[in-house]
Amino acid sequence: MDSPTPSDADPTDPTDPGDATDPTRVIDAAAGADADDESASRRGVSRRTLTLIVSGVLLLVLVVLAATRPVPYVSIGPGPTFNTLGAYKDTALITVKGRPTYPTTGNLDLTTVTETGGPYGKLGLGEALRGWVDPHIAVVPTRLLYPDQQTSAQIDQQNTADFSGAESSATVAAFQYLGIPVQRVVKVSSVTKGAPADGVLQKGDILVAIDGAKVASFTDARTVIRTKSPGAKVTLTIKRNGKQQDVVVVPKSKLQNGKPVTIVGVTLGESFDSPVIVKYGLTGVGGPSAGLMFSLGLVDKLTPGSLTNGAHIAGTGTIDPSGKVGQIGGIQQKMQGARQKGATIFLAPDSNCRDVRGAIPSGLRVVKVTTLASAVQALDAIKAGKPTPTC
Repeated sequence: MDSPTPSDADPTDPTDPGDATDPTRVIDAAAGADADDESASRRGVSRRTLTLIVSGVLLLVLVVLAATRPVPYVSIGPGPTFNTLGAYKDTALITVKGRPTYPTTGNLDLTTVTETGGPYGKLGLGEALRGWVDPHIAVVPTRLLYPDQQTSAQIDQQNTADFSGAESSATVAAFQYLGIPVQRVVKVSSVTKGAPADGVLQKGDILVAIDGAKVASFTDARTVIRTKSPGAKVTLTIKRNGKQQDVVVVPKSKLQNGKPVTIVGVTLGESFDSPVIVKYGLTGVGGPSAGLMFSLGLVDKLTPGSLTNGAHIAGTGTIDPSGKVGQIGGIQQKMQGARQKGATIFLAPDSNCRDVRGAIPSGLRVVKVTTLASAVQALDAIKAGKPTPTC
């Protein structure tokens, strides 16, 4: 008897291995396959999601690193303004003794800029990019502003000396404009710690002579000192607290721009002697560009009436003892800072006119000046409603 074929098997026999086409088994098999596919799909989605998350995190890290990476640029923005007719930290910006003063009104603001980067810390790429798209901020290569790779301490020292020089020049210019007797002198603006002059000279000392030869200017004094031999004693005649005395320093040699020069470690500036004593109360600001506004503030205090007629006037510019107004940097940012504080008139050096054009904030009138006398004339014209020279 032949064995039965698989097709002859009894489908109801529980011991029968069954047919591959058994509908129950087909359904079970299909269900198992769907579950496996779904699990595999979940695993695939999870891996893709994880990959995207990891990639996103890595991209964010790279963006943050790129944005914070320092770049060799300096960001220059609008800084605070200070009314030379007013006070700073409860101290008058200009105090005069030895001559009558008169009431003043309005503002004669000196303007400043703020700097980020360069010697004052790192400027990130993100900050630089924001500065490039902000019309009120200038981003400048560090080497253009600080070509000698100076430290922030060195720059602060120079800025302090420049500011002290601006105060002195402003006083001399105002006194000469007003006909007040004044004698120009060379004064020690700062002394470098650890230098030959440290402990010998003091800030404020008036330099009268070097080895018996009278000192005519700080440039002459520097030239004379640099012709001395390092290690040789040099006798300096100084005036300190009104008393004249001799002190001795021993210069040393120092490399400057790759060349040896003889130094004693002082910063000199031109100052003055006068029976009228002027003190300035602004601290924490450096550079020479406050000269014009200090001169105007002093002239206003020493003359009857008001130069401003109550108006809010700001400005900038260096000034030399003869009253000549000189070019400054960052004028676009200074104009913006002045306007933000409410100024409606801005006094700008004639030599800065090319930087002013096309950058004047709305509501600000820019008047160009060349000397202290021309600035006073411009303010008188403004009070009288007359035209003034502009950029």
